[in-house]
Order: sequence, then structure tokens, then C-alpha cells
Amino acid sequence: MLSTRTLARVGALLLCLGLVSPVGSTYANHLASPGPIHAGNTFGWYPALWRDEFVGPLRPVWHKSGRGDLRTKNGMLTLTGASTGTVSATLGMSGHATGRWEVRMKARRWSTAYANPTVRTELIPAGTRPQYCGARNIALESYRMGHPRAQFFINNLPNLAYRSSKPLRFGGDRWHTLAVEVTPSHISWFVDAHVISTERRPDAISGVPFTVRISVNGVAASRNNRTRVQLDWLRYWTLAKANRKSIAAPSPVKGTNPTACPPTA
Repeated sequence: MLSTRTLARVGALLLCLGLVSPVGSTYANHLASPGPIHAGNTFGWYPALWRDEFVGPLRPVWHKSGRGDLRTKNGMLTLTGASTGTVSATLGMSGHATGRWEVRMKARRWSTAYANPTVRTELIPAGTRPQYCGARNIALESYRMGHPRAQFFINNLPNLAYRSSKPLRFGGDRWHTLAVEVTPSHISWFVDAHVISTERRPDAISGVPFTVRISVNGVAASRNNRTRVQLDWLRYWTLAKANRKSIAAPSPVKGTNPTACPPTA
């Protein structure tokens, strides 16, 4: 008998090839685990230019920093935080200034007695480009474990911030698909194959080549609940194909980023 994971992968392949059509309303319910439907096939982005399914040993393009553990386990990238500090996994590739990035992920904590870390998947400047304390990052999601909402943001120099949020829960092995589309004229976020926000203001667009970083961010100077994030897959598409569905969605709220450390004159 095929496992649930194998059936999901077969279903995803059939959907991508157009051999089956999505049916039912289960996939629109964000409280349920999304199946093979995700933004990549819902909005017609295929073929993917690059992908990692995390089958077999961890590829050497992934680099760990901080205190914690990074490995592949049962076909998933598995990042586990320590009781203190932050751990992250960064994709060490040249990056892209535009495109679509999507992950299928879940997160879990093993206790509630201590501080709750934040699990975050984000685009950061690739290579050795200056980080400016996160002042040019884009979050596919930023979720503090145990809270009812996830945050989504764009940071840009010198200290601009664009923030959105959505009711969303991780834990209990809930799977979610999270994507961001970056173009010269807009940035859009997708959760479980639904566009949730689109930003079109020119000063939100940095034009910097991005790579991917996944992190478990512990609360500073505190003992943290043991927390793990797992990625089933990561995919990247170019902008070669237009979206086959509208990406119209509310704009995030514009504000300032107090942690930015832009270059000084």
C-alpha cells in the first residue's frame, strides 16, 4: 500500500501535468492540511527552474548557522532550534532578483513552559551582499509558535516596512504552502494557493538578487520551547508565464523598520 506522502507526491505530479483537476472544497479550508494544490500549479507557473525535494542526504548548497540541528529526515529538510539562540539554514546560491518561491512546510513545538520561538521563511540578499540588519528581506511567513496569526513583510532601505498578517496556525503537524512572487512592479504573497496580499508601491522593490533562509528564531536571553520546522519541498519559478488567475489582493500596511541599519553617508 502506498503511503500518504507517496500518494500526495503522485497527486502533485498528476496536477502539474494537467492529468487531473482539483475537486472539492477541502483545499480552500486553511484549517485542513493542504494537499497537492499550491500556488505553483494553481496560478500556472510551471515548469520550475529549480527545486529541492529533500530526498536523501542534505545538499551541500544548504548552510547552517547558529545553535541547533539541520538535516534531512524522511524526505524533509528538518531544522530544530536549541533551548537558546537562533538557528537558520540558508540556500547558498547566486539568487534571483525576480521570480516565484514556494515551500510546503510545517512546524512543531514540544513544550509550552518557556518562550515561543518564531519560525520564518524569507528571501534575503544572496551571496555576500550587505544584509543591513534585514533591511531588504521579504518574509514568506513569520510565525511565532502558539499564536493565531502569521506575519508577512517586505523590508527595504533605508528603513521601510510593509506588513500584513493572516489567521494561520502551525503545530499539530499542520502543513501549509507559502509563496511569494517578486516582479519589477509588485510583490504578492500566497498561502495555501490563495493570494492574500499584493504590494505595488515602487519603494517596496529593492531589485536585489534573493536567496532563501529558513530559521527558528529564539527569544533573546530566554529559554525557548524546543521547536522544529520541516520543509517537504522548495521550488523556484521564473516570471516566464503570466499568472492564470488574478493576484488582486489588499495592500500591506506601510511603516518603518526600527531594526534596519542602512549604510551611512
